[in-house]
Amino acid sequence: MDKKLLEILVCPLCKGKLVYKKGEQELICKVDRLGFPIRDGIPVMLADEARELPADEEVVA
Repeated sequence: MDKKLLEILVCPLCKGKLVYKKGEQELICKVDRLGFPIRDGIPVMLADEARELPADEEVVA
């Protein structure tokens, strides 16, 4: 994931910062507890495509 792109992208719901999880190929919003997938190197920033994070899943920056 391009570092400059990561600095620009925000959560489409709350406009908060995102955490990049390389292993899962996801951008995580800690506030909304959503994981936005990265497919073929392209972040899919649609709420309908996001994964809801379980309450027991820890989000580390």
